[in-house]
Amino acid sequence: MNILLIYAHPESRSLNGSLRDFAIAHLKAKGHEVKVSDLYKMQWKAALDPDDTPGYDHQMPFNPAVESQRVFAAGAQPKDVEIEQAKLLWADAVIFQFPMWWFSMPAILKGWVDRVYAYGFAYGVGEHSEKHWGDRYGEGTLAGKRAMLTVTMGGWESHYSDRGVSGALNDVLFPIQHGILFYPGFTVLPPFPVYKTGKVDAARFDQLCSAYAARLDNLFTDQPLPFRRQNAGDYDIPALTLKPHIAPGRHDLGIHLTDSDAT
Repeated sequence: MNILLIYAHPESRSLNGSLRDFAIAHLKAKGHEVKVSDLYKMQWKAALDPDDTPGYDHQMPFNPAVESQRVFAAGAQPKDVEIEQAKLLWADAVIFQFPMWWFSMPAILKGWVDRVYAYGFAYGVGEHSEKHWGDRYGEGTLAGKRAMLTVTMGGWESHYSDRGVSGALNDVLFPIQHGILFYPGFTVLPPFPVYKTGKVDAARFDQLCSAYAARLDNLFTDQPLPFRRQNAGDYDIPALTLKPHIAPGRHDLGIHLTDSDAT
């Protein structure tokens, strides 16, 4: 299978760098084709700005969505953006690996999303009507592909538990897993978290690699997070709110999973 690893850490000699190298070697040993987007090594341009939209009329206010749509449709996107889009289309599965910085991804990775997820590629696709509000949240260009986050953090596992001070991990990652991944169609696997990164010694690293190998081996068989598809009947359209009989009385993020105590 074709697997794309999008890696966002500035230090190759870090724990992240070691996990990246392990994943690449393990996947190749299992017969997979692997491509890597090492964003810091690539010196990825993070800011979406007028330089990304050749032909932009500087006399007019810059509208990123409008300009993104124009250059995508015209085949006039920057070459680095086109290359990353081609990698996504090539991949059967995508692993996003990054350290959690301030409860989110590093800015360089968010900038990758901002620029690569063009209007007409990752959003703004499909029929928009009173019955079908675009191909998104389970549909879209990246439907049929799997995605997983490999996330490192200094905090303890208990800090990211259901009653932990930082919030449950899947809630913290909801904007990424449900928004950035599920929105354009990815089937989203549970994340592979690495806690207490400052306390990883050689023995702990071997344990992590063993656990990571198991997740990589099951990349195409593990059960995904059961997010509800937008156009499958659970949401009122065009309001895009859950129908009243689903998870009545609840307002937590878990209501957007089909295995919640709904219906």
